[in-house]
Amino acid sequence: MTSNPYRSALLAVVTLACVGWLALSARRPAHAVSAATPIVAAPIAIKVVVVANFEKGADLGDAPGEYQDWVEREHLNEIVPVRGAANILRRNREGLYGLIPRQGTADFSAFLLDPHFDLRQTYWVFTGISGVDPKAGTVGDAAWARWVINGDELHEVDDRELPAGWPYGLWAIGANRPNELPVKDVNGKKLIAVTHREMAYDLNQGLARWAFHMTKDVPLGENRNLLGLPRERWNGFPQAQREPKVMMGETLGCVRYWHGASRTRWAEDWTRLWTGGKGTFVMTNMESQTYERLALIFAGNGLLDKNRVMVLRTASNFSQSAPGQNFQDETGDEPGQVLAFDSNERAGIPVIHELLTHWSKYENSIPSAP
Repeated sequence: MTSNPYRSALLAVVTLACVGWLALSARRPAHAVSAATPIVAAPIAIKVVVVANFEKGADLGDAPGEYQDWVEREHLNEIVPVRGAANILRRNREGLYGLIPRQGTADFSAFLLDPHFDLRQTYWVFTGISGVDPKAGTVGDAAWARWVINGDELHEVDDRELPAGWPYGLWAIGANRPNELPVKDVNGKKLIAVTHREMAYDLNQGLARWAFHMTKDVPLGENRNLLGLPRERWNGFPQAQREPKVMMGETLGCVRYWHGASRTRWAEDWTRLWTGGKGTFVMTNMESQTYERLALIFAGNGLLDKNRVMVLRTASNFSQSAPGQNFQDETGDEPGQVLAFDSNERAGIPVIHELLTHWSKYENSIPSAP
């Protein structure tokens, strides 16, 4: 076989390259990383996240939804990518993150599962507008919750078919009638069949009280002349006629948008039932129970700390009609929305600023109040 000059030249080049690589390897420490190996950045340790539920249009510059006041007032100018979700996360220079799960639980889960973020010491402020019980509050109120009550899983029968003595057609699965805990018979003993944990999500009450004490004197908007919701209609409901304020009280979440005196009575009873008489129904909404359940699941997997979760709801409307009115005379929550959006940010931001400003104090020690 005759030699090929081109082949010989190529072999020489390859041989020289191999010798050079071997020489370099001999000089390089064993632990050195190849330049071709990608460097993985450490996850971002997030301090505080405020979670809103919806935005009517753009995040800023138009009519506000639950998110816009936070974005504009707290300068959440930087959009932060989240794997699997588009444009749901913003942040400012001080370290506050704003989350709006536009696709609900899918976006929320995407954020929690994104390996770019370390959420194990993150404080959460879940916010949003709600209907308020006129026995407990007024439009514009803000309430820090001690429990999130689950109003979804239950029995329901048409109120026109109620047995004698029943106040409404809603009662616990496994119970015999409204306002009773579910029971089952085991060897003649009655035992609770459904745990309270499934229906009343116990928040860190010391943290909730701390948040309340931080904000109880924050001035909120005046609603005397609020279009469509004049307080003078609420004769016999003194709490509905007063000025808005920051308070403490439970939020009941269910996917049904309910309204009326009978359903408000059910919400009051349901809250007392599942908190052992310790909780007070104040706010009703459609999201809290879902996000709190997810937070508990992810906390169980070590991705977040359930003891750092806070829930702040503000009132955009009442949960029942004023005396002499009916639901067809009213316009839902529209008249009070702007006031509720405003109250939400005003009541929540002192807590957030305190956590961020004194992070060295709160990073490893969760604040609490008696």
